[in-house]
Amino acid sequence: MKKKYILLVGFLFIISTLKAQQFALFNTKTQFDAFENPAAKSFTLDSSSKFASNFFLPNFSINAANKGDAAGVIRKSINENIYDTRALPLGTGNANAFYQNTNIYLLTFRIFSSYKYNQEVGFAWQVRSDSHIDYTNETLAIFDNYKRFDQGPYTDVFNNDGYQQSYHQFSVSIRENYNKRLAFGIKLSLLSGIAYNSLQINNSYFYADANDRLDIGVNGTYKGSFLYNDEISKKTFFPTFKNPGASISLGTTYTSKSGYFLMGNIKDLGLIRWSKSSYVANFNTIKSIYDVSTKSSSEINKEITAIAKDVVENKSFITPTNAKADFLISRTFNFYKPNLIVSKNLFYPGGDVALVNTFKINSLSASVTPVYNLNNFIMVGLQGMYQTPNFEFFLGTDNIGKTISLAKGLSKSDATIGSGYNGGSFYMGLGIKFGRTVNHPQNLSTMPGVNGEKVYKGVFRSLFNFFKKS
Repeated sequence: MKKKYILLVGFLFIISTLKAQQFALFNTKTQFDAFENPAAKSFTLDSSSKFASNFFLPNFSINAANKGDAAGVIRKSINENIYDTRALPLGTGNANAFYQNTNIYLLTFRIFSSYKYNQEVGFAWQVRSDSHIDYTNETLAIFDNYKRFDQGPYTDVFNNDGYQQSYHQFSVSIRENYNKRLAFGIKLSLLSGIAYNSLQINNSYFYADANDRLDIGVNGTYKGSFLYNDEISKKTFFPTFKNPGASISLGTTYTSKSGYFLMGNIKDLGLIRWSKSSYVANFNTIKSIYDVSTKSSSEINKEITAIAKDVVENKSFITPTNAKADFLISRTFNFYKPNLIVSKNLFYPGGDVALVNTFKINSLSASVTPVYNLNNFIMVGLQGMYQTPNFEFFLGTDNIGKTISLAKGLSKSDATIGSGYNGGSFYMGLGIKFGRTVNHPQNLSTMPGVNGEKVYKGVFRSLFNFFKKS
């Protein structure tokens, strides 16, 4: 059973989602749009029902990318299940990079709570994961066959830097209009850490001695919520708040008189405190492995990874979430609506510039989205959607070209299919609205302020007035 849990961790960490953030869903009035962009609306007056949910039918996606000399090794490992680094050049100083982000909405529930100012309140349970790993060719090669290192000594060939973080996110959000053109939104979240691992190697040394000995020297830092595989269990994936955290998202939208729609967000700005049973290792070690010819590759690999384990200590630490800043500008031209989106990670490398081209006829829409990722990826996404005031279903990919070549390579178990960087993406989701129809204030049987009914002033309007008086 433990092997299954380890494979599940690997699945979340390696082929997870939302690298391009499903930009085609921005400015669509879907539930995903409203939860990701706090000031966005998801209800339509006189058409939508009062409540919305996904009823535990997850909004999910699969999206990951890897670039560098190791692309061929990764492709052969995925498509043919063969780990072979013989064609990987060594001693060149070239680095590879792996990126992934996950955002799976397990459960959403949203309420149209006030006709005045179009107030909406939402609750959501998400699972998120982020990774960014810079690694060298030699790092892959050493775990395949140390005998390739016959031109030594090698210095700084294992200088890697990367992290992986996953957590549950429980959030409450509220949005409302400040006036006819301006709206504000906020999303407050309680976090429960699932797993964290980071490794930074600043200096490294490797020499395959002629006397059947390997000399390895490394200087760096390791942090992790677990160290050994037997620490992974079923409980790891349940929210226990052993590793608590919190985050906040803020957003605003503005519609100009000329019809331009603007949106800006600061999203998922937060911290997680990993428990004191977590692990921290600061190592500056030179290790010799003797009689290597008599040992298997797995035995050698265990001795290499033991360098950090030999100096590890239990200690708590704090990590930031992968916060982002977004900006969107859009205008609708009959059946065509373009969206220009710029998104930038605040604490970690990376970001995106996307142009979403949406064509809509009645309840059907299709989107084509070229994306330039600031880590030097170029992607083209496609999306189809069926949407009515009370139902939405979408299906898409953020990277159509790489997804097709990946699918062909997997189906035929052929590593020669595909070229360039590795990547693949698929996402889908739905939302349902139910209950009585939300009516425009002019169609209500009662009016605010009449017959003693209290006049609702709005959360953000009251907040701004409070600070003005202060």
